[in-house]
Order: sequence, then C-alpha cells, then structure tokens
Amino acid sequence: MPKETDIRIVDITTEMSRVDAREPLKFGASVVPDDTYCLVTATVENRRGERAKGHGGIWLMDFWAFPDPRIEHPVREKAMIDFAERFCTSASDYNEYAHPIDIALQLEELFEPLAKEAGEKNGLPYPLPRLAQLVSASPLDAALHDGFGNVNGICTYDGYGPEFCNRDLSAYLGPEFKGKYVADYIRPAYPDRIPAFHLVGGLDTLRNKDVAPDKPDDGLPWAMEGWIERDGLTCLKVKLRGTDLEWDLDRICEVYRIAQELHAKLGISELHMSADTNEQCESPDYIVEMLRRLKEQEPGAFEAILYIEQPTSRDLRGTRHDMSEIAALKPVIIDESLTSLEDFDLAMETNWSGVALKSCKGQSSAMIFASRAREGGIPYTVQDLTNPDIALVHSAGMAARIYPMMGVETNSCQYFPAANERVAKVHPGVCRRRDGQLSLESLGETGLGFRWDEMV
Repeated sequence: MPKETDIRIVDITTEMSRVDAREPLKFGASVVPDDTYCLVTATVENRRGERAKGHGGIWLMDFWAFPDPRIEHPVREKAMIDFAERFCTSASDYNEYAHPIDIALQLEELFEPLAKEAGEKNGLPYPLPRLAQLVSASPLDAALHDGFGNVNGICTYDGYGPEFCNRDLSAYLGPEFKGKYVADYIRPAYPDRIPAFHLVGGLDTLRNKDVAPDKPDDGLPWAMEGWIERDGLTCLKVKLRGTDLEWDLDRICEVYRIAQELHAKLGISELHMSADTNEQCESPDYIVEMLRRLKEQEPGAFEAILYIEQPTSRDLRGTRHDMSEIAALKPVIIDESLTSLEDFDLAMETNWSGVALKSCKGQSSAMIFASRAREGGIPYTVQDLTNPDIALVHSAGMAARIYPMMGVETNSCQYFPAANERVAKVHPGVCRRRDGQLSLESLGETGLGFRWDEMV
C-alpha cells in the first residue's frame, strides 16, 4: 500500500574533494596517503508534495574496494569517481515514489552496465568490481535515507516500520520474515554514547618516545600511547600483515602491553581488541596458529581479542575456506567478501561467525543484513572505511541504532582530522572521543541526524 511518506528523486548533485592524510594509513598490502571524498546531495519529494534535501558522503577508497596491484591507484580511483557520477546522473531519471530501501534496490539494476562503462572508459581489464560499485553508490543511498527522514520530519531510523514501509522484510529475505520489519531489529532510540574503536595501522608508532622528531606539533598525538592517554581508549583494532607470523604476534603483544600499562595508570579496567589482516592470509591455518601461540605467550592479549576480521581472500566462491577452526577460538567476521545476500549465505555455510556492516556498502543493505543477523543470532560489527565528515556521523549513528558487538570504528579522527573540521563544529562528541566513547547527543531529530544547515 503506497504511503504519503514515500519519496521520489527530484534532483541529485555530486561534489568530489581530495584530502591528504595526516599520516599514511596502512592496512593489508595497501598504504593510503590521500583519498577522494564523494558528497551527494539529493532533493526528494514525498506524496504530499513536500520537498527536502538529503546528504550522503563516503571515501572512494579504491585501495580497499579493489586493490588490484596490476592497476595504478589513480586509474582505479578515477573509475570509481566515474561510476559514482554516472550512477547519480542515471538515478536522477528515476522518479517513482517509494521507500528509500526499495529505491536503492531498484537502482542496483544500473550497476552492471555502469560498471562495464566505467571499466572500459578507464582502461580496466574488467568491469568495476562489485564492492567498488557499492562504495561508489553508497553516498546516494545515504542521501535518499537522509532526505526521506528530513522531508517527513522524522528520524530516518523511525521510518523502517509498517507505517512507512510498503513491504515487509519477506520481500528481501524470504517468507520467514513475513510481517517483520527493520524496525523490529533495531534500537528504538540513540543511546547517549557508544564505544569507539581506535585503529592501530601497520605503520603506526606505538610509544610516544619513538615518535620521529620531525612530526609537527598540531595538538594531536602521533603514537598509540598518546591517543590512549588523550581519549581514554578501551577498544583497539590492530592491523596485521597476515604473512609474517612473528611480526604479527609481536605487534599484538606490544599493543596489549602498552594498553595495559596505560590503563593501570588511568584507572581503566577493560580492554577490547580485534585483529585484521585484510585478506592477506593464504588460509585460515595462519590465524589458527597465531591465536594458539598468542594464548600461550600472552594469555591476556588472547582474552582481550573480541574477533578476527576477514583473514583470507574476498573470493568466497574461489576459495571456500572453512572457518570453523578459527571460529572455535574466536569469532571470525566477514567484511570485504560481503557484497550480497548470497555472500551472507555462503559465509554461514563455510562457518564464518558473523558479518561486518559498513555504511559504505549502502544504508539499505546494512539495515537488511542487520535484520537477518539479529533474527538468526548472528553477531555483527560496524566498521567505517575511515569515514570523515557526515560519513562519520552516519556510521556512528548507524552503529548506535543497531546492535553491533562493540561500538564503531572512528579512524578519521586519527588519519583525516582536517576532513572533520566542518562537522566537528556541530558534532564535537562524534569527532572527539572521550573515555573511549563517542557522544551521540548532538544528532538531529530528522534524517540521519546531520543538522546540515548548521554546518554550512
């Protein structure tokens, strides 16, 4: 049954901006010195004829979306920019009224031809990969959800029940979800605070005494130790090599010991860690051996690890690695491999423990995946692609309204703080971690809570 709150697209604009990293971010085999931020503004209209704007943003991070060493970074990035711009131009012609989840899924029909065009235009030997398509399309998806909330005068997350949705979840997840809605699987309101994960990148300095003397004094720490002291961090995500077991073990142990030393001084009683090789392990055996040795060498560090993230290749169908041995030791979470419901199914068949949700794969799919996971008792996390600006507010808000294992990543606070200057004026508690947490108290009452007019 159509709803008066259904929206249609009136206009879409895109804006690209390049931002240099404060310090290079290393994950897996990639080092990120800068990135291009894609900001999308969508004007939408509901069936009552009311109009409002919605916004969405994301890094077009080719290093993560398709890190093909055969293709230079500028070429990969240009292909993603091209896809994002073409997608928004094509989506402007879609003028049917619907709920934003249904619009987003309908617009996925554009992906295949646009991916082929982006690949051919930019000299790729193949169409733009699926994950890169999702990342490039995600700002528009966010803008539609934000606009939907704004035009109807509601928080977007309050618009996922039967009074706003034309279809229940069975339309996406099958008959067992008949009569069920996203609203049944999310929190009824934002909590005041959520735990914040700090990323320990592969090039990051750990101790203050080891910081290079030429680092500028810009008011922010240059070592993990300084960040823990400043922000009272209790959650650390450690990037590992996945190809050098001794280095990885030493890294985890050193991170753990430094954190324990500082926590003792600061009176902090909890420490949570995760470990991520970004697909670099040839097989699950590497992580199994690492965890077993870690338990022997530093049992406290082993206990502190909440989960292992995406240890092996994103090609689930090509590898079909069985994750049961890792899962018997620690939860193992799928990330780069998760681009569709079919991937979700295959991950469960091959004994992954849970899934990583990211706003950069689309607000719509994140809500559907979160519903399926919670219904099935499957744990999930919220990771952030080093989101800056309103993308950080979006990611933090999403994590706060669902039920992740532990909070949300906040990497732009460290690597791209300059990109947060605009949003920090309105949402200081989202951009500055205190006592290891983000404050959500500044989020607005409509849309995704950006309070855009106060930022510009």
